[in-house]
Amino acid sequence: MNPIEITSLTLAPEAPEAGQPLVIEVRCRIDARILFELDLALEMYDGEGQRVWFRAAHQDGASANWLPRGEYRWRLTAPEGSLPLGSGRLLATVLFRDGPDARRSNSYARTFANATRGAGLEHARYTLDGDPDPSKLSWRRGHGDWFFRHFDHAAPTAGSYLLKDSELLRGRILDVGCGDGITDLGMFLRYQPERLVGIDPFGGYERLAELAAAEHISMDPWPEGLEFFGADANHLPFEDDSFDVVVSWGSVEHIAGGYLQALREIKRVLRPDGLLFIHPGLFYSNPGSHLGEFSDEPFFHLKKPREELREFILNTPPRRMDRAGHVASNAEYWQWFTELNPITVAGFERELRALEFEPWRVAIRTEDLIEYTPELLSYPMQDLATAELYLSCWNRKRPRPTP
Repeated sequence: MNPIEITSLTLAPEAPEAGQPLVIEVRCRIDARILFELDLALEMYDGEGQRVWFRAAHQDGASANWLPRGEYRWRLTAPEGSLPLGSGRLLATVLFRDGPDARRSNSYARTFANATRGAGLEHARYTLDGDPDPSKLSWRRGHGDWFFRHFDHAAPTAGSYLLKDSELLRGRILDVGCGDGITDLGMFLRYQPERLVGIDPFGGYERLAELAAAEHISMDPWPEGLEFFGADANHLPFEDDSFDVVVSWGSVEHIAGGYLQALREIKRVLRPDGLLFIHPGLFYSNPGSHLGEFSDEPFFHLKKPREELREFILNTPPRRMDRAGHVASNAEYWQWFTELNPITVAGFERELRALEFEPWRVAIRTEDLIEYTPELLSYPMQDLATAELYLSCWNRKRPRPTP
């Protein structure tokens, strides 16, 4: 069964004339939980089956990053209704991804006749609407939105950009420090792995069904193979070589007391030649404080003496950031800051190599300009200028000998 069906294709008017507005409307129904990268293609054929015209929704920014179960309508509106043909056949098809697989919907055709020939479609433009309203989904809201940053940005950044859509993503995946589980949901729905386990000691994932429902993504029934439970990264409750891929987005910097034991545990449960994706927070970077709710001053966490910074955080009302429902207290912000591990790119690379993780793909985002002030003079230029580190590694380890 196709998870999307085009249910109608109409022209209004049915015999377009020059000077008249023309609307080509395609309605479709999605029966799947979610589909990705949807794009409508309209094609026009003459009586001999030769294609004479083509236009896709993405040409007007009317494709969809993803759509949940619902009913949708693409409209191509032209100010003048003349067509390239006086008579012929119009064909509509939706291209989409169902998990990792590229697919096509049913093709819906209709014939037309007695149309005025001309170039009326040259200035036509697509729009997309429906129920749920696509304009209100996270991929339209952008980076200011918490769900977008995890479902629409983090999941494909890890899976596609750094892990290159590896076949290993169809196997067994572990997320160390999964938080609210939104990134895991994004990866699970995109790659449909055999199993994806998210662990975190704080239980934020317990609200995932509620967060997904707010985006019209149904979790009923719960996706088979997607699991969450509380666990400590320093003592992973899994057998050796249990996973094909391990991911960790913005979590190792928060492991109180250091993260080297967590890296050793990750190596242990990751199979030989498995893949690790990791995005550690860099303490000496501008966003490295995780205190952006309190100040826009660059590197303010490095400029203020510790006691002065403590008083500032405890007594300044934060500009509340959407954190998927968790309203943190000032004391929590301060505690989280004091527990941060002071990770740098050079130091982190040395630690990974010492554990025989072999770098595969690396992306570094840097600041445009660092303006030194007296308080910053003791800090290395590279540490201040490197804002974010994303990397994937192969787990090079020899299988344990058979007893």
